[in-house]
Amino acid sequence: MRKMKEKVSIIIPCRNEEKFIEKCINSILKQDYKGKIEVLVIDGMSEDKTREIIKKIAEKHRNIKLIDNHKKITPVALNLGIEKARGEIIMRVDAHYFLDKNYIRECIETLEKHEADVVGGVWKILPRENTLIGKSIALVLSNKFGAGFAYYKIGEKRIREVDTVFFCCKKEIFEKAGKFNENLKRGQDMEWNLRLRRKGGKILLNSKIKGYYYVRSEFKEFCGHNFINGMWAILPFKYAKIPVSFRHLVPFFFVSFLILSFLLSFFSFWFFYLFLTVLILYLISNLIYSFFISTRERDIRLFFILPFIFISLHFGYGFGSLVGLIKLIF
Repeated sequence: MRKMKEKVSIIIPCRNEEKFIEKCINSILKQDYKGKIEVLVIDGMSEDKTREIIKKIAEKHRNIKLIDNHKKITPVALNLGIEKARGEIIMRVDAHYFLDKNYIRECIETLEKHEADVVGGVWKILPRENTLIGKSIALVLSNKFGAGFAYYKIGEKRIREVDTVFFCCKKEIFEKAGKFNENLKRGQDMEWNLRLRRKGGKILLNSKIKGYYYVRSEFKEFCGHNFINGMWAILPFKYAKIPVSFRHLVPFFFVSFLILSFLLSFFSFWFFYLFLTVLILYLISNLIYSFFISTRERDIRLFFILPFIFISLHFGYGFGSLVGLIKLIF
């Protein structure tokens, strides 16, 4: 197979990432890909030492550039990166995402060999802080009961078509699918991937493409993040047609069903039985998954924490979606 030697432009949207940005950039500099690479760090006017760190690295590496993002939101950063990129291949990497040394090479070989429009890899989800809560959050987000069928999170052994990945694609693809919707503060990657698929685009996930994604480790911060993500599973409907996959709406339907059946139970006990049945089945499933995860990890302490992490994820996301629906209507 002919190896592609195109210049690769890597876009890193970031804001206040002083703890991770240097490690992220270093993982790019250590790649075994032999072609040219430029790194565009699109910074949302960070208020910590992020910009200072980037400038210091850029002094030693001329292929690293710092670009200001005055609007401070991710879709604007991505579009700025696409406009400024000089490479034939464009990739997205987040500031708290670190690449295996063969990441870029595997992406480009997969893109060529399988004639895909977009390719991406699987995440190894790790906690930002090495605490029991942090580990529990990472395990929940790596499990299908927590993440659904987000194959880039739960893993997949074979190359398969998926609904979304962190993109690696030829620059010309943005002429086909358009750029990112700047009205979407969150979920812009999902909406863009779905838009591409509706136009016949082929999106592939390859397990040989691996990266490490560091997630929030504080329980309160995790809950707030779930709630906001839930809102942004619904709010994009104001700006785009079918902007998310069905799996993003499951918590919304689940929580809505529980609330509705509970309210109707005041008029009929049948609805109370229905409410109770669904809730008990959920709790049993929760405990089963928590047991298997804690057994696999050989840490019984996890069994007493994981159920609450699953609940905070599902219910936080679901209630966030309900609030999003109210905002969307009114």
